[in-house]
Amino acid sequence: MPRDLPLGNGKLLLNFDKYYNLRDIYWPHVGQELHTGVDIVDIEEEAAPPISRTGVWVDGQFAWLDAPEWSRELLYARETLVTHVTLLHPTLQLQLVFSDVVDFHDDIFLRHVAVTNQATHPREVRLFFHYHWHISGDAEGNTVFYSPKQRALVAYKLQAYFLTNGQVGSGDQATIGITSWATGKKEFKGAEGTWRDAEDGELGCNPIAQGRVDGTLALHLPAVAAGASEEAYHWLTVGADLPTVVSLDKKVRTRGPQTFLKRTRNYWFRWVNKDVQDFDDPSPELVDLYKRSLLVLCTQIDAGGAIMAANDGDTYNYSGDSYSYMWPRDGALVANALNHTGYAAIPRQFYDFCQAVLTGEGYLLHRYSPDRLWGSSWHPWIDQEGNPHLPIQEDETALVVYSLWQHYACFHDIDFVSSHYHDLVTPAAGFLMGYREPHTHLPEASYDLWEERRGIFTYTTATVYAGLDAAARFAMLFGDEELASRYRQAAEEIKEAALHYLWDEERGHFLRMITVDKSGTIQKDPLLDSSVCALFQFGMLPAHDPRVEQTM
Repeated sequence: MPRDLPLGNGKLLLNFDKYYNLRDIYWPHVGQELHTGVDIVDIEEEAAPPISRTGVWVDGQFAWLDAPEWSRELLYARETLVTHVTLLHPTLQLQLVFSDVVDFHDDIFLRHVAVTNQATHPREVRLFFHYHWHISGDAEGNTVFYSPKQRALVAYKLQAYFLTNGQVGSGDQATIGITSWATGKKEFKGAEGTWRDAEDGELGCNPIAQGRVDGTLALHLPAVAAGASEEAYHWLTVGADLPTVVSLDKKVRTRGPQTFLKRTRNYWFRWVNKDVQDFDDPSPELVDLYKRSLLVLCTQIDAGGAIMAANDGDTYNYSGDSYSYMWPRDGALVANALNHTGYAAIPRQFYDFCQAVLTGEGYLLHRYSPDRLWGSSWHPWIDQEGNPHLPIQEDETALVVYSLWQHYACFHDIDFVSSHYHDLVTPAAGFLMGYREPHTHLPEASYDLWEERRGIFTYTTATVYAGLDAAARFAMLFGDEELASRYRQAAEEIKEAALHYLWDEERGHFLRMITVDKSGTIQKDPLLDSSVCALFQFGMLPAHDPRVEQTM
């Protein structure tokens, strides 16, 4: 489901929904593990979606920030990965302005809130931050405890630790440490969670809870003058053990939370403006959208090279699985877009990833987890008669080679591509060259990019041509002229076969797919879909070719 405000640094990813609820916390990879999700048993019982809540108490009244009485404006600050969220509550006579950030370097999530008292008298305002823990994707066996030395709450299970702390005020007037807290059961024998404890403005300060548990902390702003504003900070540090999260907490305390907010704002502003770009006079709104797209894209890319499809816990509710996987096709297309926008580092990490997971036979599988292990799949290893076949989408292998050549064409980094020529390009091209249907010489059957059917597709054929063409260019670059000739010949054979078998003269367009049985009998699928644009998108035919024009 949509997430309106993602924040991340390649290791730690957090998502806010349209109501400004914190919905997902992923670590140590983007998309893996989810620490605030739901269990399969919860899905089967149609439990409420997991929400980590933020609330406020004033004048004996309480409201969570997702309550309908709030007006909300959820934005990012301009050209950076820092939020700018404004909330107004007319009954409570409060304005809250949040700036949220995941530090670009350390695994720290930090929130700054400016609280404006719109009443005519001074008031105490209490802020509440709740966390719905399912650490490492499991509600059982979690522990939340109060750490008196840090004046913080710590949640942990196995090798995932989360320290939550805060500060009221700033500078010499700052008070560091949470004011009160609650730990307790949730989703167990009728217990809803400690967030219910917050709704009277008081927390029970239970020192520790284990099992199916959550935690809530409070920061009290004791006297906000009429018409005045006061500020508070809340932060979450993440690590594999207690010393790590305590050390990060100490770093925030010592340097001041505003330091991390400022440095991350500056980093992403410099990143998205690293080059002077000539946009040829588009509207300012379009330029802003372009830069915002680059920034949001970065939140979905793991530091280990995986360009993830999508990351939100809601997908478990209707599929029993997530969308937090790396499809090599999707990753290759995103990497190529980044190549052409002048960003080299992220695509290089992606190509490293693909080289590491390439099979010994030279192909890439359906999808992968960000830790470079196989992702779950629904593509079988046998056909309906029980005969073995590869459970692949061949375009996923071809487009990685194509994208890598585009990378070289953009940056001319011979040292980088030389390290991938023998271990990625040549084995992948060897597979593309050999994985052919014997009667037509087209690519052998594989699954389509929509993952709905198996056959020989115009889309896949065009990508295999592009992959072999790219491999031939690499071979020429490194002086392997004989190998380049073989790749080029295979590419031309595939192009000729496509014009013969995939062009339908009677219908006047390219076919979406054909199937070829063991005797060589061809069955045509005349339906058209947008994927046939691959004919010109990846260079097998020019866009102005009459057959392409008729098809499109």
